[in-house]
Amino acid sequence: MSKGKRYEQEPKLNIKKVIAVIVAIIVIVMSVFILGGILKKDTKQNVIASKAYAVVYKDNKWGVIDSTGNEIINPSYQEMIIIPNEKKDVFLFVYDVNYETGEYKTKALNSKSEKLFTEYEQVEAFSNQDNSNTLLYEEGILKVKKDGKYGIINLDGKQILQTKYLEIKSLGKETKDGFIVKDENNKYGIVSYSDQVILEAKYDEITNIYGNDMYVVKQQGKQILVDKEGNELLKSGFDEIKAIMKNKENGIIYVKDGKYGIMKSTGEVIIEPEYEDLKEAKTGLLIAQKNGNYGVIDMQKQTKIEFNYVSMSYNEKADLYIGEKVEYTNDIIDSGFNIRQSGILTELNSTKGYFSLRQGEEEKYYNFKFEEKSIAEIFTNNTIFKSKKDGKYGFVDKDGKVVVDYKYDDVTEQNRFGYAGVKENGKWGAVDANGKLVQEPKYNLDDYLQVDFIGKWHLGKDLNMNYYNQL
Repeated sequence: MSKGKRYEQEPKLNIKKVIAVIVAIIVIVMSVFILGGILKKDTKQNVIASKAYAVVYKDNKWGVIDSTGNEIINPSYQEMIIIPNEKKDVFLFVYDVNYETGEYKTKALNSKSEKLFTEYEQVEAFSNQDNSNTLLYEEGILKVKKDGKYGIINLDGKQILQTKYLEIKSLGKETKDGFIVKDENNKYGIVSYSDQVILEAKYDEITNIYGNDMYVVKQQGKQILVDKEGNELLKSGFDEIKAIMKNKENGIIYVKDGKYGIMKSTGEVIIEPEYEDLKEAKTGLLIAQKNGNYGVIDMQKQTKIEFNYVSMSYNEKADLYIGEKVEYTNDIIDSGFNIRQSGILTELNSTKGYFSLRQGEEEKYYNFKFEEKSIAEIFTNNTIFKSKKDGKYGFVDKDGKVVVDYKYDDVTEQNRFGYAGVKENGKWGAVDANGKLVQEPKYNLDDYLQVDFIGKWHLGKDLNMNYYNQL
């Protein structure tokens, strides 16, 4: 699945605008859900794309460009186009939408505008959600409909699940976790990626909460914890099961009377329901909310990180905690619960092993050992790097030789497509990987949360709407 930021490095962030719209972003994200999960995340790192596709919006119509900015699908479609995998020329279209009834038609085209998968009535991206409930798309599979039933195929058209289900949903964060399916009797079960039965289809509902061969199902409106044989392990003592913990002995995170606690699968309570929120960080440690603030506790309720944050998350690959303060700054906390760096977190890249912070007027980069790194050490495939002299910006190569003179008011770092934004007299344009101007500065992007270019196309205004335009 696509995860993380789409770009190898963050496009130029307008920090003042970011802070100003923190609350508004919630509304934007809700809009994204309605639009069908426009944000597509990616963890592929800093390699200038030799072939990639992006959605564009021009003259109120949607189309597709490649990573050099050339139009692949002319912007001529009324509805948003979805690209499940930017490396594959499989473009999904929704059209003839009836917003009153919810009915719509779909089709898939390749880069030659040839129709794909025509044996199916519908072809759609397969949606999922990350830990922040942001809607994502699985990169490698599609949901298809034939004779009124749903199945799964890969992007080459190979069948993964037969078209025999009334409904298919994701069980976990990845397709290898399996699928929740609804059969012709309107009952839910679980099947594997190879279409083998994991849990018999006999339940009114199945949630995407599972672990340690335990699943959360619903019968007659009540949640039940069952094992893979369907044996009922736990059906009382809680109002809702929120998570199954990594250590089987620790059991589940549950809610009762609006408060969070932990109990074993036997029903034995380990932590009484007294917290406003509980999330497992790693085995034996929990992110907890108390009196409106977040901190970290262990299974004995001993405080490991003080309750000083408006939100907190844990990155397993980096083994770091990120605490957000009231003033929108972040503390980066190591596995020993020590605050190691502070600033506005602009990116945490688990794959490449670094995070970046806005500290004062500077953007600084650190590896997960908290060693500061230069931009050239982080983005090893970039050919030009932004540089500042006498209040003006230009670009240098990896050896520090000036490639573009210091004449711009602001610039971005080169993105993975090889382009960098340049600002002059209040307007933005773009240069290519050699520093050659490919778009004269003419766009006023002051109200944009990010500045990023593919050739003459710039990233759209809304932070969570991943498309490019020429407005």
